[in-house]
Amino acid sequence: MSPESTEVQVRPGVEGDLEALTALYNHYVGETAITFDTAIFTPEERRPWLLSHPEDGPHRLMVATEPETGEVLGYATSSPFRMKPAYATSVETTVYVAPGAGRRGVGTLLYTALFEALSDEDLHRAYAGIALPNEASARLHERFGFRHVGTYREVGRKFGRYWDVAWYEKPL
Repeated sequence: MSPESTEVQVRPGVEGDLEALTALYNHYVGETAITFDTAIFTPEERRPWLLSHPEDGPHRLMVATEPETGEVLGYATSSPFRMKPAYATSVETTVYVAPGAGRRGVGTLLYTALFEALSDEDLHRAYAGIALPNEASARLHERFGFRHVGTYREVGRKFGRYWDVAWYEKPL
């Protein structure tokens, strides 16, 4: 069976995913401006992040894997939007797809599973920040009902230059 035709499995993230998730995130830290983290993480440094996304509640971690090998192809999260109590019904969502796993619908599968898992939670809005340019991410978010609400100009500095971040919101 070719990789393109193999069905991707999506499930909640578990502690056994920590090394693969850390490696995937570190690719984006070291190679892209998609995240504004600038230093590579060890799995132990990422453990609190993983543990902050339990299998229930408003803050989730969904992982896409290759069924035959268990290889992590990507993940999606919902995390606190801001830490102050009045923001409790808002989440920030994000998707990371492994290099080489793009154009297989992994991001769509992850967001479908994430928003389905969140459907019974006491949530009002989801937000997503997209470092520009990133047309693929903008298209994915728009397909899921996100609308562009503004852009922070030159808000982050990485790789010796400033980057804009477009903000999107979606009613839940």
